[in-house]
Amino acid sequence: MEEKSCSIDSVKKAVREYEGVTRKHGIGEMIKALRIDAPDVIASFGEDAAVIRHNDQALLLAADGIWSKLMEADPEWAGYCSVLVNIHDIAAMGGRPIALVDVLSLSDEKIRDHVTAGMLSACSQFNVPIVGGHLHPDTPYSVIDVAILGIARLDSVIFSHTAQSGDAVIAAIDLDGRVHPSCALNWDSVTMKTPTQVRAQIQMLQTLGEAHLVTAGKDISNPGVIGTLGMLLEMSEKGAVIELDAIPKPDLKAHGISFEQWVRMYPGMGFVLTANKKHVDEICRRFASVGMAARPIGHLNGDRNLCIEYGGEQASVFDLKKESVMGIVTNPCGLDL
Repeated sequence: MEEKSCSIDSVKKAVREYEGVTRKHGIGEMIKALRIDAPDVIASFGEDAAVIRHNDQALLLAADGIWSKLMEADPEWAGYCSVLVNIHDIAAMGGRPIALVDVLSLSDEKIRDHVTAGMLSACSQFNVPIVGGHLHPDTPYSVIDVAILGIARLDSVIFSHTAQSGDAVIAAIDLDGRVHPSCALNWDSVTMKTPTQVRAQIQMLQTLGEAHLVTAGKDISNPGVIGTLGMLLEMSEKGAVIELDAIPKPDLKAHGISFEQWVRMYPGMGFVLTANKKHVDEICRRFASVGMAARPIGHLNGDRNLCIEYGGEQASVFDLKKESVMGIVTNPCGLDL
């Protein structure tokens, strides 16, 4: 890491106490209240998208809401992100996004115009249409929630619960971007890119899934790169040791950000993957071909502890034998692990 003031303890503290991580803790209780087994549902809670068997294909279904803080700060960027995060969820599963629906609650018509402009911009860029939804035109708050449908080959889905001990951990991030002016923890690498560029990056995950080059994966979401890996490890009931120095990063000094800030950022395009070590070079080469920096940052083991290493020191960020990121401790999803 470039910042000499940064320490392994400061990174651990920044990740553990980050709101993007702590807001995930209640998911487990929701799962207990809502889960119903269904024969064609292959995977559900804890994955980036539910996987529903449809003949020899998998229908992928996901939904995301946008933080009210972002809606208040920049409703157009919130609208854009409401589409982007859902497309990321489908891509992370090795799928192709097909269409979206939205639920828009509004207290101000001006906010509506900004939100829909952002949504339209993202839909046009990624070529994923909004095909319906619901409008609350008179609420005392303004919120945007979006759901998405995607599709993948049934034998090519990338899950979160299938990582294996001994796998390499790979972080793939588009570093060609900027800190978004409306949100210090959003790394915007997408709005300045052409449709061809961003669509190629999204399609790369489908290509990796169909080539069976990865064992598990998630898109880097609000918990940041380390927190997202924690969610993947929780689902796979594995541990990992990662090198902080190996995490891909831009010139932090040039962008005026610290390393602690970088590892908490939501990137415009970023994924955490696990793979057999023999496939690492090929995976990194493929990401490089679409403008993304992909590097091995560590390895998996069976002890269910996420540890970080830096400067000869090691610290545990999440001991998943005793705690969790999402409130999922031991396979409550009914998955075939």
